[in-house]
Amino acid sequence: MGLEERVDMHNKQGKVNQTSTICKHAFSDLKHITPLVFIYLLKECYFHGTFKATKKFRVLQEQVHLVLRNDPQPGPATFFIQCLYVLPIFDLYSEGFSHLIISALRRFLKLETCSGDSMEAKDLAAQLFLDIVGGSVNHDERIVEKILEVYDVQLANIDKVMRLNAKNNCRFDNAKEFVEQYIFGLIESQSYMAAVTLLEHFSICQTGQSFLHRMIESRQLKAADKWATFMGKPMLCILVQEYFGRNMLKNAYDIIQKNNLRHEFPDVYHKYKESTIKKLAEKGCWEVAEARTNSNRQLLEYLVYLAMEAGYSEKVDELCDRYSLEGFLNGKVPEASLLENRYLHLNELIVEGVVWVDEVDALRNATSHFEGCKVVGLDCEWKPNYVKGSKPSKVSIMQIASEKMVFILDLIKLFNDVPDVLDDCVTRILQSPRILKLGYNFQCDMKQLAHSYGELECFKHYEMLLDVQNVFKEARGGLSGLAKKILGVGLNKTRRNSNWEQRPLTPNQLEYAAIDAAVLVHIFRHVRNHSQTAEGENPEWKSCIVSHMDNKKTKKGSRKESSEAETKEEQQQLT
Repeated sequence: MGLEERVDMHNKQGKVNQTSTICKHAFSDLKHITPLVFIYLLKECYFHGTFKATKKFRVLQEQVHLVLRNDPQPGPATFFIQCLYVLPIFDLYSEGFSHLIISALRRFLKLETCSGDSMEAKDLAAQLFLDIVGGSVNHDERIVEKILEVYDVQLANIDKVMRLNAKNNCRFDNAKEFVEQYIFGLIESQSYMAAVTLLEHFSICQTGQSFLHRMIESRQLKAADKWATFMGKPMLCILVQEYFGRNMLKNAYDIIQKNNLRHEFPDVYHKYKESTIKKLAEKGCWEVAEARTNSNRQLLEYLVYLAMEAGYSEKVDELCDRYSLEGFLNGKVPEASLLENRYLHLNELIVEGVVWVDEVDALRNATSHFEGCKVVGLDCEWKPNYVKGSKPSKVSIMQIASEKMVFILDLIKLFNDVPDVLDDCVTRILQSPRILKLGYNFQCDMKQLAHSYGELECFKHYEMLLDVQNVFKEARGGLSGLAKKILGVGLNKTRRNSNWEQRPLTPNQLEYAAIDAAVLVHIFRHVRNHSQTAEGENPEWKSCIVSHMDNKKTKKGSRKESSEAETKEEQQQLT
């Protein structure tokens, strides 16, 4: 009576490594199969299959949909109501199989012409609903929702069953009272989505705002949105006001957009737009923030104001020139000087100079300088790419800092002009066991560097790399947050996502790039000179030093083996 479907699973080399099966029954004739036998055979199919649970469920769902054409008596819809009466005795399989056969029936009824047993089945479904609510049949509210939906059970059907059923000693006068009492129980148990679904299904309108407040307080926001939508515009307006009063701007904005309420709540709409733009600006995503203004002058002026507050003077000029906002500046004077004092400046790090490196002699001078250092800070920048699914931009610059100097390497130009010299010089720094390299999440930067310059070997290997974020794992706010924790002042990150491929870089971009590398050296000096931080922790920084060398590179292999003792000696000297 049954059949077994086998599926060969292939590995990447095309070899068969396992065979999975799903045992299925043809059920070629359902005239003489009772619902009990049908569910039992369904359980056996599921139990003996070797697919994973989700795959077995889908295969059986398809099979059940197909067998509904095999003349179940007295009809497909009625047959499945009888199955739902039987299913609770199958314990662990009850809930899953209930969902399975209801979903299969929903699909069958959509594709097939209305079956002759549909009216009878609707009354039987109403009786099943009464029996579930009365406790004689055990199904949860999710199954109840699906039964009422698929069979389109209305209050009239429940009324009819309540009148015809002589055994029904219901204390309610009509179906509406009965259903409302059931829904009230769902609300008391905080099954809000189920309650809202039934209120909508039976077109029962509950007045008052207390129900809405309860859903919001319980964070059942989807249920609150669904109920307010069902109740209409007045309740939707109340919902927007509730969200706005609780500073849930995104939720309020979504309701406004979905229900065309922008004219009713212009201030809420505008405030959400401003909050979105501010968050993007704080992350340094100025181009995205500009796009989100949709050329709205009021929002553009707000973006300019944010750039002024952040001290991003070139962005202010750029926006004012592009959108003719010069007159706006005359009336707006933010306390930019006060805000700039929050951030670390390059002169506070006692850096003697910042050198731009884009030709071979400057590159060799920089390499000689760093080979005489014990500790250097590393960082790199590339132009942001906001097009979803597109390739990331090539790394544009690499900053390397000692205690006194910062060299900024123009990787794009050096790679085009002198790739061999660039490869050799950077290798002498990154793979030196005598130089401790400091970075912040720099291993990810190394992956980006290797992806950008795959022809070079220098970005595929490194030794003596210390990621300072691993020393202070609980620090928040990125490198800026760590600098504020250790040095008492954070970093201005407004230019993080600027155009790093433009040449020449602006003075502000150069300062930003230099600080990100130089501050690492100062953070490390603080860690090295203090056995404990202000919070009383003891950072074990030496255990966080990592290396990544390719064992297949024979000419590097001997050096790697011989450098182990040198590395240990260097760590001792650093302390």
